[in-house]
Amino acid sequence: MTDKADPLSRDVPGVEPYDGPAGGWGALRAVAVAIREQMGASADTRALLQMNQPDGFDCPGCAWPDPRHTSSFEFCENGAKAVTWEATVKRVDPDFFARHSATELLGWTDHQLEDAGRLTHPLRYDPATDHFVPIPWDEAFARVGAGLQALEDPNQAEFYCSGRASNEAAFLYQLFARAFGTNNFPDCSNMCHEATSVGLPQSIGVGKGTVTLDDFEQADAIFCIGHNPGTNHPRMLTTLSNAARRGVPIIVANPMKERGLERFKSPQHPTEMLTPYSTQLASAYHQVRVGGDMAMLKGMMKALLEADAADLAAGGSGLLDRPFIAEHTTGIEALRADIEGTSWEEIVRRSGLTRDAIESMARVYGQADRVILCYGMGITQHEHGTATVQMLANLLLLRGNIGKPGAGICPLRGHSNVQGDRTVGITEVPGEAMLARLDARFGITAPRAHGHAAVEALQAMRDGRARAFIGLGGNLAVAMPDPEASFAAFRNLDLSVSILTKFNRTCLLLAKETIVLPCLGRTELDEQAGGPQWVSVEDSMSMVHASRGKLKPAAPDLKSEPAIVAGMAKAALPHVAIDWDWLVADYDRIRDAIEAVFPDFRDFNVRVRQKGGFRLTVGASDRVWNTPDGKAHFLVHPISGASGAESELLLTTVRSHDQYNTTIYGLNDRYRGVTGRRDVIFAHAEDLAARGLAHGDRVDVVAASGRRLAGYTVVAHAIARGSLAAYYPEANCLVPLDDYDRESGTPAYKSIPVTLRPTA
Repeated sequence: MTDKADPLSRDVPGVEPYDGPAGGWGALRAVAVAIREQMGASADTRALLQMNQPDGFDCPGCAWPDPRHTSSFEFCENGAKAVTWEATVKRVDPDFFARHSATELLGWTDHQLEDAGRLTHPLRYDPATDHFVPIPWDEAFARVGAGLQALEDPNQAEFYCSGRASNEAAFLYQLFARAFGTNNFPDCSNMCHEATSVGLPQSIGVGKGTVTLDDFEQADAIFCIGHNPGTNHPRMLTTLSNAARRGVPIIVANPMKERGLERFKSPQHPTEMLTPYSTQLASAYHQVRVGGDMAMLKGMMKALLEADAADLAAGGSGLLDRPFIAEHTTGIEALRADIEGTSWEEIVRRSGLTRDAIESMARVYGQADRVILCYGMGITQHEHGTATVQMLANLLLLRGNIGKPGAGICPLRGHSNVQGDRTVGITEVPGEAMLARLDARFGITAPRAHGHAAVEALQAMRDGRARAFIGLGGNLAVAMPDPEASFAAFRNLDLSVSILTKFNRTCLLLAKETIVLPCLGRTELDEQAGGPQWVSVEDSMSMVHASRGKLKPAAPDLKSEPAIVAGMAKAALPHVAIDWDWLVADYDRIRDAIEAVFPDFRDFNVRVRQKGGFRLTVGASDRVWNTPDGKAHFLVHPISGASGAESELLLTTVRSHDQYNTTIYGLNDRYRGVTGRRDVIFAHAEDLAARGLAHGDRVDVVAASGRRLAGYTVVAHAIARGSLAAYYPEANCLVPLDDYDRESGTPAYKSIPVTLRPTA
């Protein structure tokens, strides 16, 4: 053991403090390294200058919206990594698979598998040789079709969709599945913001954010809760930096100190880059305990109600927006009774924050006329995620901070079109009106029974009730919790099909028939029978805009996602009277069909061609509440989450700065001071000392279920007491498949009860 007097006295390989700001020269150096490693020394970097431009392609990374006046440098470090990762010169061609057996590849890390390069040919696993072998497209489609036709029931198929799929691909995909006869649509949103999609409609009538980028220019205060923009949506830092410069308080609540919420040096601002100056972002940073957000929010509402009562008693008009509450809401009295019945002692114990800290947050909120509340998966990925989202809505409704300029709720989505694919029909719980329009447009009878979300799909695969899996992008087996159960579920299938730009671990979980179909990337030119095509995406603020790839495809045999979906559908549904080839020949026809099924897309082909695209209708932005009674609802829930016991440790999974979801670009996490490794656990030094541990010790992390993450190194870090953090997806092994929010189905990746034990 080391000297416990100084928790940082030990030198730990690959771990040292990082003192720089987010962005800055570190970001530019990282972009240069990504270009050199993936695209070569003589790389054509024009692709980066086309990203997020009106005539270019949408970033394949996060869903942060584009400003109205885009610059020639409208990309961030992680967006550049996403593009170079896709536009790499590395290839995994038939020779690669001839050299490496499936058994050998299974021993590679996830980083090594994707770093090998772009797929070039359709593949089929050959059990006789233990190798993936190339097959013609016609044979690939025929095998997929035969596998689907062999099912006893259409509901034995699971149709997974990644948020990188375009609106056009996602729409065709849901049409294919519903024509086949199922609403089984496990989707990447099930693992991130499903608590938003389920919780907000009950509160305000829409499962999306209510703000636009312009609202950030008018806000009087911005709250950032449970998210890390420096890594997960870096272009947001420019928006926050602009707000900070004009004096807007930015209040942060997050268990870990994250550099992307503390200070930022913009690579687009020469003044900052050439001087020691950087922008201070957070005006106050509150390290709430992992799982303590609901208690914190109840504390803010309790402080606000107490201040409101005091103001009324002093002859003031109070702090609540009473006219708004009376006209637009219902349920205020039940909420008031619940808040008044919750003690400050419980709030402080469960949140890990002092009463003074919570009251200071409430003062900023109560004094600001226009407030934006931003949140990420630190809120949603808990067993109580849906309830906590509704607490956020309650807080905003108390002062009328939804439906007015400069105010509203801002869920920070992950993948660039994770919101869009849901909008165009990727949902396991479709509405009757949408299905009726789909039937009328295509002459089918879509199924009405609710289908499977992600957890339900894996459970069905595990139990043998699902026999086929089609994956439109993504790496679902790795993204899901409980890899032992998830991996076994995939191996239990008769048919597994992955549509990808790069090979990944899900491909290696071999079914009786395993097919890999290589597709074009977002950056690449898409040529169809009707000429060059482009697609559309929806960002996290409901803006729909065009995305035009222009790079030469990585291989001549690649097909677009819409073309692959059409090829599978033709093979699986030979008697369905849908002209798939006609639709794919000209994507305008797909957009016309989207408009026919979803009225919000009126004049789709006209409006999406306008610079910047158009915004879909978000009723709550205009104080139109699409709830059964036409009102916004205050909703009441008991405090869930952290108990606040001194012995309790809750672990949250986090992404490193060198990854995007399951895609790991490298082994560094610059802003947290970690280089060349991912086998670390972040902990508070006092929590370590209380357990006879110190910075640099090796431990086993043991979950309440007995699941274990063995031989990891603990790192003393600026994190709330009672809280731990480890990297996703490695720490997914600590989460049982059945540990999820019962309202939304979102796995509880971010509140895992654990103990730390010295590694033997």
